[in-house]
Amino acid sequence: MKNKFYVTTPIYYGTAKPHLGSLYSTLLADVVARWNKLNGKDVFFLTGIDEHGQKIEQAAAKAGMDPKEFVDSFIKEYKDTWHKYHIDYTKFIRTTDPYHIQAVQKWIKDLIKKGDIYKSFYEGWYCTPCETFVTKKDASKKEDESCQPFCPSCDRATIAIAEESYFFKLSAYQDKLLHFYKQHPEFIVPKERTKEVVNFVKSGLRDLSISRTTVKWGVPFPGDEKHVAYVWADALNNYITAVGYAQKGRENELKKWWPADLQVMGKDIIRFHAIYWPAFLMASDLALPKQLLVHGWIKIDQKKMSKSLGNVVDPLVLLQKYGADPVRYYLVRQMAITHDSDFSIKDLERHIASDLANDLGNLVRRMVTLAYKNDLAIVPAINSWSEKSRDLRDASWNIIDDFQSYMEDCQFHMALARLWKFINQVNSYFHEQEPWKIVKTDKQKFVEIINATAHSLRVIAYLLWPVMPKKMEDLLSRLGITFDLHNNMLQDLELGRWHHAFTLHKGEPLFVKPELMKESVEQDTVQEKEKKEDYISIDDVVKVQLRVGTIEQCEEIPKSQKLYKLQVNFGKFGIKQVLSGIKNYFTPEQLVGRQAVFIFNLKPRKMMGLESHGMILTAKDEDNFSLISPTTQIENGIQLK
Repeated sequence: MKNKFYVTTPIYYGTAKPHLGSLYSTLLADVVARWNKLNGKDVFFLTGIDEHGQKIEQAAAKAGMDPKEFVDSFIKEYKDTWHKYHIDYTKFIRTTDPYHIQAVQKWIKDLIKKGDIYKSFYEGWYCTPCETFVTKKDASKKEDESCQPFCPSCDRATIAIAEESYFFKLSAYQDKLLHFYKQHPEFIVPKERTKEVVNFVKSGLRDLSISRTTVKWGVPFPGDEKHVAYVWADALNNYITAVGYAQKGRENELKKWWPADLQVMGKDIIRFHAIYWPAFLMASDLALPKQLLVHGWIKIDQKKMSKSLGNVVDPLVLLQKYGADPVRYYLVRQMAITHDSDFSIKDLERHIASDLANDLGNLVRRMVTLAYKNDLAIVPAINSWSEKSRDLRDASWNIIDDFQSYMEDCQFHMALARLWKFINQVNSYFHEQEPWKIVKTDKQKFVEIINATAHSLRVIAYLLWPVMPKKMEDLLSRLGITFDLHNNMLQDLELGRWHHAFTLHKGEPLFVKPELMKESVEQDTVQEKEKKEDYISIDDVVKVQLRVGTIEQCEEIPKSQKLYKLQVNFGKFGIKQVLSGIKNYFTPEQLVGRQAVFIFNLKPRKMMGLESHGMILTAKDEDNFSLISPTTQIENGIQLK
């Protein structure tokens, strides 16, 4: 049982094809599933479609279709999209599946026998798009002229309903829920969302209506043909019916997989999953899920993405232009689970070009090309490492521990940020060792540099596999490694043995820089036409003081991934503090004692709360990053002419 992992997504309303928000939830679950597979665990990954309820009934009628025929039309869209994005789910559940309907009906019968479900009358407000009952105290502050309450989730007008209904005794579980939250502070991730759930429960729980008579499209209520089950009472149970609940012959499946280890969802449905769902399980004498991962919304131009606003992004359009793995990477790296995040095409393109094509893809290309150029397609194992290579090996051990810690805490964006720091460290190692020069004088040292870089790329590929599976399998194949999930990959990496030989293979660029979008190109063209000539006069030149200085101290700045704080000696002009974004290219030891050229009379400016009194000059192309320095040691403070 300890070697299993069960992860779920919410099941999505079958009223439209999948959008970027549903892709994001499903992608997070896929990343978690793959991460646990790397850990050698037996994984069950559930996703699917919620097909019942008033919203679907109305949408089907509007389309002139039978509800079942209507939802059937979207199933292929979901499965095809998930397949194209390499979503490797175990089971795709539909709430119209006969076994699910029968299990939900048995669940209702059992709770009626226990006295947790009773018949009464409901009169109040209902949000059809969210399929939720809304009380005055929960409603949005917004009201129309009729004083109708608006839904707190979608901010749309509710409708008044009055009908006979069956109720679940939610109020009876108020104290039990509060006790559970207190005993399990890790239940909701991130922890900040626990407070809103606890406050809602403390404010008083009312019994929950779990049937409708005015809706016909739903699970028939057992023993009362006038009623169908309320959509959330039906839908939430998918997490247990999918693994055998209330089904003869599947008892061992339920015993193996339940409780779920992680359930992924957006923040708009936290109440259903953190309050109703645990209460349902308590009433059924079933264990509660171990953890809920509740992520924020993806926003477009600072607005929540929704079909009603017309700002939904089609995942298949992104796929066609950028490919599955780059989009997967961007969503996991840039969309922090702790808060809402803005999606931008320009930002997506920038990260593909910078992080993927430049930082990682270019490193792979340079290493393989240089090795082939010098007849080193087969890279032998190394028995004795130099100090710089040992430092890189130690850094690879550290990244494994740090990455694992972030992943276990569901801080996926932090895990990738930390990994990219290591990728930049590997780039710095490769650049500083100058293998293109070393190969002319020391072939053994050249072999060591290529082997150390290949070992580092091996670590990077395995850690990145849950996020970009196909690209990382491609990267491993270029190192002569066949990806195989039968082993515990992370355990193998943690052993930290740098004793492998590699067989390198050429290939197409791992990542390609995306072309600028047409709108961006047109905008830039207009701006260029409006610009004046970029010439400067001799008077402008003499204003700039370029002076030589020696870096006396170099310190890292907390919370900054790029900046160093330098103390620079300018001789008779004194020591100045200069902040520079060169952290990803040099270690402090490589900078202290070096002379470089600085803009000396630059107006001071603040960064990260610190003042910078100058700017260091550098040069960078696809293969090299260098400081602009005098070729021989000269007096500090000397001005360039």
